[in-house]
Amino acid sequence: MDSSNKNPTPALELSTKDTVTFSSSPVIAPDSNWKNKDNNSKNESTLEGGSNGSDPNSSQNVKGTTWWQTVIHLVKGNIGTGLLGVPLAAKQGGLLIGCLGLLAMGIVAVHCMGLMVKCAQHLGRRVQKPFLDYSDAVMYGLKTSPFPWFQKHAIWGRHVVSFFLILTQLGFCCVYFVFLADNIKQVIEAANATTSDCFSNTTVTLTPSMDSRFYILSLLPFFVLLVFVRNLRILSIFSMVANICMIASLVVIFHYLLQDIPDPSSLPMFSELKTYALFFGTAAFAFESIGVVLPLENQMKKREQFPFILYMGMSVVIIAYVILAFLGYLKFGAATQASITLNLPNCWLFQTVKLLYSLGIFFTYSLQFYVPAGIILPVVLSRVPKKWNLMAEYSIRVGLVCITCFLGILVPRLDLVIALVGSTSSSALALIFPPFLEIITFYSEGLNPIIIIKDILICLLGFCGFLVGTYQALYELTHSPVSPTFANYTSTFVQ
Repeated sequence: MDSSNKNPTPALELSTKDTVTFSSSPVIAPDSNWKNKDNNSKNESTLEGGSNGSDPNSSQNVKGTTWWQTVIHLVKGNIGTGLLGVPLAAKQGGLLIGCLGLLAMGIVAVHCMGLMVKCAQHLGRRVQKPFLDYSDAVMYGLKTSPFPWFQKHAIWGRHVVSFFLILTQLGFCCVYFVFLADNIKQVIEAANATTSDCFSNTTVTLTPSMDSRFYILSLLPFFVLLVFVRNLRILSIFSMVANICMIASLVVIFHYLLQDIPDPSSLPMFSELKTYALFFGTAAFAFESIGVVLPLENQMKKREQFPFILYMGMSVVIIAYVILAFLGYLKFGAATQASITLNLPNCWLFQTVKLLYSLGIFFTYSLQFYVPAGIILPVVLSRVPKKWNLMAEYSIRVGLVCITCFLGILVPRLDLVIALVGSTSSSALALIFPPFLEIITFYSEGLNPIIIIKDILICLLGFCGFLVGTYQALYELTHSPVSPTFANYTSTFVQ
């Protein structure tokens, strides 16, 4: 997973160098230079107008990031729950097909990121805007396309993209609830048997505790307090803490996986056909970081270098994902869990790793939450009397957190909620919209038929994955009365 992160809301301005993790997909970190603009402000991006010429993201107003800073932001932007879930993707696809499929999914996803950058730059020149975000790019692509029906309904392009951004980010927040509940539950149940020996092969009996749903519910007050933080500079501090915790944890995890590597011949190279649908959702969740691309490109001093940096940085990410998927599944085999942290030995070092990564994910929640809140709040508050704005805002924030908590309780299986989020929303943002945008943007300029066929095939891949992955995840949910999380973690644990 994952994850992250990204300036998908037209009502927000971005001017910083920090990075924020959006699950599997992080964003450029908000700080005090991000300003929630009044809906009636002359500087606001209008529904039809997109980002105006005074946008501080323009190269005239921002010093810009170097190529090295951009690479770091891009790589860090893919660290999240999606990364920890890639061993499960290898299990769902088989050792060979799972790893090769993850590689192929990464290549296609990065290609779609490149398409989005190319289209946004081209449309920006066409409509004379210094910067277009994701929703603006889709809207202007429709508005300037040669198809009258698309031109007439161009505004719905922005609405649809905003809807999927809200769905994706709230889905990430839901994943965070389940991830934290599973990891905290395991740490508590193993507390009495935790040792300082991380490499013995003894069986430890875990102490049964509450159902994971109660852990999810117990986390609700803490998340509510977290989203009450509206100061964006404080959120950027949370981002820094989250990054430190997660990077330190990953170093320990990789070191453990490289110890005593098992023989791969005992693992299946292929998997059952039905699990490939879940594999698609898990992989799409891990690679859905397309929202971070346009803000990063816009912040660079030399924007013409960004395509090379994108492919170089994401190549590192893809390699790391495939290696972690291969080593994780090789290490734990059929016992591989939805998050590799749930497979770590029951010693204080790895219990600390689980808690550190959980802390990082907890702080990342507020940054993931910032995107749907930034889209929804301006629309709602513009219809509320000014004296009730503060109360309405806090009520909406609490309501959105409660929704993600309720969904986590409703779907308490981490593996299935990751697959569901990846199939339903991540597939649209990462695989369907970018090739569609390339067709409508360049069709009138004599687009090569081979490119059109390629884009249609990618769209079909995303759409088929959306249908089949969503169906399979929902089927598994309705036909699995007991979550493996509840059954396995309360019995025994092998170190």
